[in-house]
Parts: sequence; C-alpha cells; structure tokens
Amino acid sequence: MAIRPERRVGLLFACCLLLLVGILGRAFYLQVVKGSSLASQATSQQVDTIAVPGLRGPILDRNGEELVSSEPGVSVFATPYQIKDPDSESAAVAEALDADPGEVRDAMTQPGGFSYIERKVDLAHARKVEKLGLEGVGDHPDSLRVRPQGDLASQVVGAVGEDGKGLTGLEASRDGVLRGADGEQRMVKDALGDPISFETTRGAENGKPIQLTLDAAIQAEAERALAGVADAHSPVNASAIVMDADTSDVLAMANWPPADLDHLDQTSSDSLLNIGTSYTYEPGSTFKAITVASALESDTVTPQSSYTLAPSIQVYDRTIEEGHERGTVTLDVGQILAQSSNVGAVTIGLQMGGRKFSKWIDRFGFGQKTGIDLPGEEQGIVHPYEDYSGSTMGNLPIGQGLAVTPIQMVAFYGALANGGLLKSPRLVESVDGRSLPRDQGKRIISTEVADEVRGMLEGVLAPGGTAPEVSVPGYTLAGKTGTAQIATAQGYSDTRYVASFIGVAPADDPKIVVSVMVNEPQNGHTGAEAAAPAFGEIASFSLPYLGVPTE
Repeated sequence: MAIRPERRVGLLFACCLLLLVGILGRAFYLQVVKGSSLASQATSQQVDTIAVPGLRGPILDRNGEELVSSEPGVSVFATPYQIKDPDSESAAVAEALDADPGEVRDAMTQPGGFSYIERKVDLAHARKVEKLGLEGVGDHPDSLRVRPQGDLASQVVGAVGEDGKGLTGLEASRDGVLRGADGEQRMVKDALGDPISFETTRGAENGKPIQLTLDAAIQAEAERALAGVADAHSPVNASAIVMDADTSDVLAMANWPPADLDHLDQTSSDSLLNIGTSYTYEPGSTFKAITVASALESDTVTPQSSYTLAPSIQVYDRTIEEGHERGTVTLDVGQILAQSSNVGAVTIGLQMGGRKFSKWIDRFGFGQKTGIDLPGEEQGIVHPYEDYSGSTMGNLPIGQGLAVTPIQMVAFYGALANGGLLKSPRLVESVDGRSLPRDQGKRIISTEVADEVRGMLEGVLAPGGTAPEVSVPGYTLAGKTGTAQIATAQGYSDTRYVASFIGVAPADDPKIVVSVMVNEPQNGHTGAEAAAPAFGEIASFSLPYLGVPTE
C-alpha cells in the first residue's frame, strides 16, 4: 500500500525535527554543561606559560670590573618516548653541546616523559641543538652565571645552584639582593603545536649589583703567588689576604687550591670554604707581636728593656726552647721580636701575668668574629683565664694554646699599621649603588706603641732577623714570621707545621697589610721559607700598582 505524499512529508519533517533537537541538545551539552572543561583543555593544548628568568645581579670589583655576571641561556631537555633513534640522535646532540655522549644518551633514554639533557646552556650551543630539528628534544629559557675573569676570588664570590639560588660565599649571603624575579610569557600554538604568538604577562626583574672592595689585579697577583707556593711546597691549603692599612678595605682574599664553580659535582665542599675567614690555626710566632704590644701598652716593658735569656725556660711541666740552637744571650724587646725568641716572649708573658695577658687577648679581638661581610667566619678558640693551667703562659706568648683565623691576625696587624685602631675588615663596597659604611674602629693600643712595635718588626726583615732575604726595592718592610707545630692527640707534631708571615708596607707609613698562611708545607716548613717569599711578591706588585711612592 502506497504511502500518501502528505504522510511522507510529515515523516521527513519529524526526522528533521528530531535531528535538529539532537544537534541543539549536543550543542547545549558541549557549550553549557562541558563548556568550561573543554575550553580549559583547548587552552592547555594551544597555550603554554613559559617562565622567563630574571638575570642574577653582577658582582664587581672596586674598579667596576665584573667578577661574575649573568646572561640569557637555556636548559635542553628530552621527551624520551619521542626519541626514535637514541644512538644517532644522542651522538648528534652531544656533539652540538660539546657534552659527554654517554651522559646525553642516558638522559635521552630515561624512563618517563621528561629529563634534562644539560642545564645552563649558552645560546650558541642551544642554536646548534635547535638546527638538528629532533623530535623529542627541546629547551626552555634559563640564565647562565658567567665569570669574565675565570675563577678569580671563587671562594669569596661563591657558588650558585642549578635552581639559581646562591649556595656559598657572597652568592649565598647576598642572595636576596643578587637574585632576580622570574617573569612569565604566554605562548599560543597552532593545531600542529607550532608557536604562532607570544605575549608577556609579567616582566622579569634582574637582580641588583654588588660592588666589592677587592681589586681584581691584586687578587690575581695574590692567587698567582699562592700557586707558586703550592708548586714549591705542596701544602694542604693556603691563604693570602691584602688589606688597605688606612681603611681596612680588603683588596685581595686568595685561596689555594682554587674552586671550580662551574663544575660543582666535581668540587669538594672543603674547597668552597674561604680559608682566610673559616680556617683556624695556632699562629705561632706571628702572635709574638701581640705579646710585645700588650706588654708595652701595659707598661710591663719598655722598648729598652733587656733580658738575659738561657737557651730554654721551664714553665711548670713544659720546657720551652728556641727554634734554633744558641747559648745564653742578652736581648732587648726589639731583638726578641726580630729574632723570634721563644724564651724571650715567654719571659715577657710571665712578667705580665696570665690574668692581664688574657684581658689583652680579648681586647685585641681574638676569640671573636671580626664582622667581615662573608658567611662562615669562625671566631677561633681562646680559653678564658679561669681555664688556664700552670703551663698556659708557656704557650700563649709564643702563639700556642689558642686558635685564630687569618683575618683576625690581619685585623690586629692593621691596628699596628693605622696607629692603634682595631677595625672590622670591609669586603663589600656597595649594594645596588648604595655605599656601606666603614667601621671607624676602637682604640686598642696607643699610636706610640703601634709605631714602636712596627719599628721592631722591621728587624725581622733586616740582617739578623728571621726573614732577611725578603725585600722590595724602594720600600722598607715590617712583618713577622710564624712556624707553628700542629697539635695532635699525641702532642705537638715534629713533622706537621703551619707556616705564616704577616707584614705591613711601607713600614713608616703603611698602605697595605699582607698575610700569607701555608698549611702543612713540604720542602721547607718555616714561615721564612714557605710564606715570607709570597709576601714579598705580593708587596712588590701591590705597592707600585697602588701608586705608593718609594722612600
């Protein structure tokens, strides 16, 4: 039976109406019920948010020379499941990055959806990787810490981690100033995933600069001198410090061995420490200047006081001998210092007495941090008078039985150089262009006593002194050698020593204080052999460089 035309039209209309209702229902479901969810998915597939790192602030020397700065870079990553030929592709990426092929292959074949191939890559190497056009290899913006002058002052400047945070040195203590703030960029992609537009949603902020008191040229010379010490004497470590005698600005703070800040995975934590502020040692004979200064300031002795000294002296259960054989001699205070007489220094100390000497040690800043602007400073070890034993005053006047840091000794010799004021050594000149104040110091000895002790220390470098071979043509020097036995569980070692020399130049009108400390030198273990020559080299460079006129 044939269907009438009117019914056919009705059925067709009903089908169309039903289809239209379905389409409208589906549209309502997609746009209203699932609209926000689908829009979010579309956005996530078509839009990426990229962090744009702010550059870390530079660290400058006192003349504005960059010791460390930052520049844009990238971190190269892999999506391992997209890598089609791991062997050939990893070899190509390794060649482009100048990286280890095995390490690159490991990164590109890691399980999971993401792994870093190499962090902190400069833009030149990044472009080589991009030209390979490998699926599954990409990069994202990063920043690099660059060192225009190599690892100069590496322990002072300090290290930065892969996350851009300071780890050691000034990079750590001044992280809040140096570290910038990351920005944000919105990238829109087409259906194939290629970027079609970029929009900055938040601008990156760069870190602020820090200017130091260090002088790059003097720092380089101090590091060169220490490298020479290392070649000749193979020590465990060594330190050299140069300080402006008038202002107490630190012009150089060198360490050996140096630290490789760009390969922290191959660098020991000990090598990142700044020896000048973190290493404690018994100072030995360099401490005799403290003994003499306190005796003069307390009127225990005068420069003309003289003593008849036997070859040894007994202090309770301890016998103190000279560092060299001699008979009974008569020496005045200056000769005791110039010839580094152990018996003479102990005799002066016993005359002063332990209680008084303890107060002078405290007054001179030992057992306390100097306040230098560098993390990890140690305060040394000084026993209170109440803990003195019968033999303590056989130890302290010759620099045994207490521990100091190189920077503490420099601070005291700075007081001898500037006329008697103990000042905190200054390392940071300015932060973000704002100068930091200098410590005006406190008087610990009179100008007269400072001048007297300095005059006596000239004898150390004169004929008959302990370092007569050290000289700088055109300048008179003053300083003191130190050779300290290292204390062990079995007593003082006869084979392990700390050698040191601390001096000022010129002696009459000091402009610099220079300290050299050498831990366990070989092939000559005394301060005269291992440390004093480096003092001479550093002073020979620094005095003309600073424009100090010859005498």
